[in-house]
Amino acid sequence: MKQINEDIKQGRFRQCYLLYGEERYLRRQYRERLQKALCGDDDTMNTHFYEGKDIPIGEIIDLAETLPFLASRRVIFITDSGLFKSGGEKVAEYLTQPNETTFFVFTESEVDKRSKLFKTVQSKGYAAEFAVQDENTLKRWITGVLARDGKKISEDTVRLLLTKTGTDMDNIQTELEKLVCYCMEREVITDSDVESVCTTRISSHIFDMINAIAEKKPRRALELYYDLLALKEPPMRILFLIARQCNLLLQAKELKAGGYDNRAVGSRLGVPPFIAGKYLAQASRFSTSALRSAVEQCVETEEAVKTGRMNDQMSVEILILSVL
Repeated sequence: MKQINEDIKQGRFRQCYLLYGEERYLRRQYRERLQKALCGDDDTMNTHFYEGKDIPIGEIIDLAETLPFLASRRVIFITDSGLFKSGGEKVAEYLTQPNETTFFVFTESEVDKRSKLFKTVQSKGYAAEFAVQDENTLKRWITGVLARDGKKISEDTVRLLLTKTGTDMDNIQTELEKLVCYCMEREVITDSDVESVCTTRISSHIFDMINAIAEKKPRRALELYYDLLALKEPPMRILFLIARQCNLLLQAKELKAGGYDNRAVGSRLGVPPFIAGKYLAQASRFSTSALRSAVEQCVETEEAVKTGRMNDQMSVEILILSVL
């Protein structure tokens, strides 16, 4: 990210950039920065956008070979093409000796770092990974966003907000906009404000449901389940998320027993260290055998629904009660 900022500041650009990783908000922000710096505001003649799989590679290469019209450069933006996983060989070959007036900006959620195209962009241009941000980074970002709107928030309230929003910055941005509007006449955002206006993500509901199961509180667990049903979440999706959470807890517990710290556990599970810490804290309330049994019961419940032996809504209710 620093390198892109430096390129923009100096006005000295590489001919290809790759923005990749899980964090959509940051990918979009840096693509927009590059677009503004490379294309200006009104140059529609030399700015081109392609999105999705099966984009016309031959057409793009022909376009790249065309000199810009009354401008110093032509810029081609390619988004979610899948070319960095397969099918990018022709683009990689072209980028070894591209037209010097044509620039590429690729934006992808997933890449294969072993692919020829990834290696070519890495050697000829710049590849920037936008991973899920850690808790401290998100706290600083949230505080800064609110400060620009004249609002203040305590660290404890930020932590409460993150339990509701998760780490997705797009989602956090939406909730911050709601908070600013809700607290229009006040400077300080409180826990009460967060509880009043912020939407709890389904993953947080599932986390709380597993907590209720660990605490042997069947009524609370079922209340959370009914809340999700009221939000039009299908029972089978809820079952999938319960199974996923139990499986993550089982993996976290086994990794911890193997001597891994929070950072290493998070890396293995694909989550930030502070989320891994929450998983480990929750996992500590279950035995390994109980978690393994819960995962097996989720599989059995899914099979019972798919074979028509049980109703989907009732089957999840029974599962929640049976693992208590």
